Amino acid sequence: MTAMTSMSNSAMNTGFRPNARLLALGAAMTGVGSVVVATGAALVGLALATAGRRWIQHWETPPTEMAHRTFTQAKVASQAGLDAWRNGGSSMN
Repeated sequence: MTAMTSMSNSAMNTGFRPNARLLALGAAMTGVGSVVVATGAALVGLALATAGRRWIQHWETPPTEMAHRTFTQAKVASQAGLDAWRNGGSSMN
């Protein structure tokens, strides 16, 4: 039994041992790459936001005015539907 134990210990000592220098280099390059990716993504987002703002500025009607108009139309249509349901619901059957 002691032969198996000593064999197992020696096999464990010579097992998986990655190169620490390569691991450190890989981790450093991964960190640098992550910073480059984050910077690139931020630049793309900035370019798209700037282009979108310029595009919206050239519209004839501002988005806030369109939203207000649509909201008013929805309120009027909702009220008309409610009035029709209250006043004419029983005569339709």
